[in-house]
Amino acid sequence: MALSNLSLSSLLNAPVARKQPHVLTTHQQTRIDDYYWMRDDERTEQTILAHLAAENDYCEQQLAPIKPLQTALFDELKDRIVKDDNTFPVKDGQYWYHSEVRGDDEYSRHYRSREINATDKQLLLDVNSLAAGFEFYDLGEVAISPNEQLLAYSQDTDGRRIYTVKFKTIDNDRLLDDVLENTEGQIVWANDNKTVFYVKKDLQTLLGYQVYRHVLGTKQAQDVLVYEEQDRSFFMGLGKSRDESLIIIDLATTETNDTWVLDANQPSGEFTQLMPREEGHEFDIDKLGDTFYIVTNWQAKNFRLMTASAATVADKTQWLEHTPHRAEVLLEGVELFNDFLLLTEREQGQTRFIVINKQQQRMTLEFDDPCFYASVAINPEPNSQSARIYYSSLTTPGSLYEVNLITAEKTLLKQQQVLGEFDVDNYGSERLMITARDGVKVPVSLVYRKELFNKDGTNPLFQYGYGAYGITIDPSFSSTSLSLLDRGFVYAIAHVRGSEMLGRQWYEQGKKQHKQNSFNDFIDVTKSLVAQGYGAQNKVFASGGSAGGLLMGAVVNQAPELYLGVGCHVPFLDVLTTMLDESIPLTTNEYDEWGNPNDPDYYDVIAKYSPYDNISAQAYPNILVTTGLHDSQVQYWEPMKWVAKMREYKTDDNILVFKTDMDAGHGGASGRFKSLAEKALEMAFFISLAE
Repeated sequence: MALSNLSLSSLLNAPVARKQPHVLTTHQQTRIDDYYWMRDDERTEQTILAHLAAENDYCEQQLAPIKPLQTALFDELKDRIVKDDNTFPVKDGQYWYHSEVRGDDEYSRHYRSREINATDKQLLLDVNSLAAGFEFYDLGEVAISPNEQLLAYSQDTDGRRIYTVKFKTIDNDRLLDDVLENTEGQIVWANDNKTVFYVKKDLQTLLGYQVYRHVLGTKQAQDVLVYEEQDRSFFMGLGKSRDESLIIIDLATTETNDTWVLDANQPSGEFTQLMPREEGHEFDIDKLGDTFYIVTNWQAKNFRLMTASAATVADKTQWLEHTPHRAEVLLEGVELFNDFLLLTEREQGQTRFIVINKQQQRMTLEFDDPCFYASVAINPEPNSQSARIYYSSLTTPGSLYEVNLITAEKTLLKQQQVLGEFDVDNYGSERLMITARDGVKVPVSLVYRKELFNKDGTNPLFQYGYGAYGITIDPSFSSTSLSLLDRGFVYAIAHVRGSEMLGRQWYEQGKKQHKQNSFNDFIDVTKSLVAQGYGAQNKVFASGGSAGGLLMGAVVNQAPELYLGVGCHVPFLDVLTTMLDESIPLTTNEYDEWGNPNDPDYYDVIAKYSPYDNISAQAYPNILVTTGLHDSQVQYWEPMKWVAKMREYKTDDNILVFKTDMDAGHGGASGRFKSLAEKALEMAFFISLAE
């Protein structure tokens, strides 16, 4: 039975949350939040857990008619995956590293070998064994010591992105006594092979804010605090320079960067600031030999590449320009090699790579698909004459190429294998530019199965969006989406403002006081695609997660009539209340993205679109909401509150179901097969509605 045939009587059995008014007053404006009580930082309150369980039961009851379809889709998705697979080996130091999965294993095994053919492979980590006994498991980072004799790895076993670091000897597979708790998951080795640096989290806000030095063989309680960030609006990360001479602390807000460094050969020394912190200065810096390379927005909205020496790096007025700023080209990054630089650029939404040799001769690497995703892959060896590049399009499975940096010749090393009857020639993709209400053209990437696509307004249309943090959702291949395409769906990615698809200004026009542009773009793309015949007016579906869940929440408030079904995953929905509460994880980091509502102007901006605050008495689409109880980025109570209030206000008989994974965090279920069940659920939801 299709979802559309469910009776009204079954809908009346939905869980009803109690209303307990909570007064929130800011800037002389008062809001009454009847569901504020749903917040429990400890996640132990039985009343709340019981309500989540009731929602899960209701979701299962309501979606029971599509269970056979969900199961069939899950099997479909699983059957496309190669059960025995491996990554292509990558050289780092004396060894080649790769990972393998076998049979029904959820996780990988990591190996190294002296030869590329891996005939002498040595097991480093069996993640299946590490994950045994845990409902959730995430292997954070694996770090090999400079002498290649020791291995450090980090693991998260509850989805909160709080990692524990462990160490082992490689040759005899002996676990050391050293254990580092409550970390960000990164481990950076000093060059003495016995000292490591790590970032410790604030367990209340889940922000990494302290860097510690640990010497193997000592207790964590003896570790030395070497840096503490006082401004809690900064994210903190650790790394090593390309030439491995410096240990680097990277600090970043949405709009400002800062970098501190330490000689990797002198781990007991002190970190020093590389240059003065300057509000609004965004940069990424690396070092090879005597030269620092800085990708910077200083006098360059779309960034430019500068160089400096140790003597001049602290004074940007002494930097030398290597690649100038261009108004139409976004410089995304640079990979350093001894004899080459490899730039990643984006123009009109399309990625390209520029190879620059020591003679400053430039060579462009481009691809032919109308829309695609390409990125510099892992290239550990700076003395290489070739670079690995990952490539994928909406119709081309993920492909790893080795590119000769002298001739630009591309060699395919490995391509994702899709089992079953997949034939790339059966599918077509397009890049459209759709005019939004303010005259701005919005890029849209489309894919469909050719013989099932008529462009006559009869195809179901599935539209995805994100639009925040400058993150660009490039069009890449997804074997799971084939299950929609093979049933006649057209799949569209709306590259709304808030990403950097069309450069830095594209991002700036989709954040803070301009956030409404993201919602307008998504809505206007839907209207145009329907008008152009790409989708049936009564069979339009939309989906987004995290900040894309915010996009969904705003869109269904502002244009609910456009959509038959919506997927809303780990969604950021209670924007105003969250951004006013600095005790909630990551809030202070978000001010540069959404604005700080402690400022009356930003309060008013956010209040106008915050999905939870703008629910009204109107008809809404069929909606599937998912979250994880242990989500560290968007707390479970945001969708929980939103669903409770939506049930109270909505005037329709459409499906509204809410599923909480009681073991997962922001990334959903762990493991390569478990996560497919979530995808199968949403697809079954949409397909059944379209019938």
